[in-house]
Amino acid sequence: MRPLSRVQSLLAKPFMPAVFFLSGVTYDTLTLTRIDRLLDNLVLLLYLLLLGLLIVLTGRLGIEPAPDPAQLKTLSPVGRWVLQTRPFYPMASQFLLGGLFSAYAIFYFRSATLTSTAVFFSVLVIFLVANEFLRDRLSNLRLLVSLYALVCFGFFTFFLPVMTGYMNVLVFLGGAVLSGAVTFRVVELIYRNNPDRSRREAVGVSVPAFAVIALLVGFYFLNWIPPVPLSMTFGGIYHEVKKTDDRFELSFERNWYQVWKQSNSTFPSDEPVYCFTAVFAPVSLNATVYHHWYFRPSRELPFRHADRIPVRISGGREGGYRAYTFKQRLDPGDWRVDVETEDGRIIGRVSVRVELRAEPQPPLTTIVY
Repeated sequence: MRPLSRVQSLLAKPFMPAVFFLSGVTYDTLTLTRIDRLLDNLVLLLYLLLLGLLIVLTGRLGIEPAPDPAQLKTLSPVGRWVLQTRPFYPMASQFLLGGLFSAYAIFYFRSATLTSTAVFFSVLVIFLVANEFLRDRLSNLRLLVSLYALVCFGFFTFFLPVMTGYMNVLVFLGGAVLSGAVTFRVVELIYRNNPDRSRREAVGVSVPAFAVIALLVGFYFLNWIPPVPLSMTFGGIYHEVKKTDDRFELSFERNWYQVWKQSNSTFPSDEPVYCFTAVFAPVSLNATVYHHWYFRPSRELPFRHADRIPVRISGGREGGYRAYTFKQRLDPGDWRVDVETEDGRIIGRVSVRVELRAEPQPPLTTIVY
């Protein structure tokens, strides 16, 4: 059996998709560190370029039948290799899609919260898992181009803010336009001077892809997309916050057995309350975020606005830009602080229950962040 046939036989084994899936996710988890790391972004950009090339080759050459030996003799070594590897195009596309979706899932997980902003993250996870079952369908151009539009959109959503240092609706729409332009270029390369393909088919392939981009733009205006590249790395409620040199000392209640506790979950109503957060941002990005305080007197009632305090952050610190806001003499009930972008997308959330207390206060513990 020829080496190429042996490889093809091994890759056809039923357990290989699971191997590719687990190895790809493990590799991305260990190697993808910061969203503003140049090498990580270049690797993802290379994945996008290779995937676009594979889609063009799939559209122009197909994946079957086996090439005619007489035809192969007339081609260059590169041309022969391109034709001989056609059966592997779906598997290679699956690998690249898996690498991109797992990377996006990691980056967006850091920015997603258990609110409506988790919608886009959930979509990425669904496609990450579904990709392992799509190999037999990845010769379908309509599906391939639509998935390509999705991964382009996911990339430019965080890449442009990282590169420009700005995070606003114009930068986001610029990413959507770039995604559409790259997808359109791939479709154009498939159908240009291709006698085996019709213009009507090109329209049928393009429309679902652009519908995906339009849908995701709608997600943005519904605040359903996490606010990457920002992410909250730490947050809590404290009795006191002191800054000494480059360290913040955070004091909170903790009994001796509560070794896992890092902040207050309940708070007395007659003391000042501090909300401390650390928000990661890329090196070049400076932005204003908000500590949006909400209150409800009982769990049967909805939260209502109490205060919205701006906090100016600077990017670059590994553990996130640290800042705090405080309030005095809060009414008893449930309080929460949503850490928001200027357009209201939630980066993170801190919650606490304020109570009237008669019993002595537990001892305070101080941690340094």
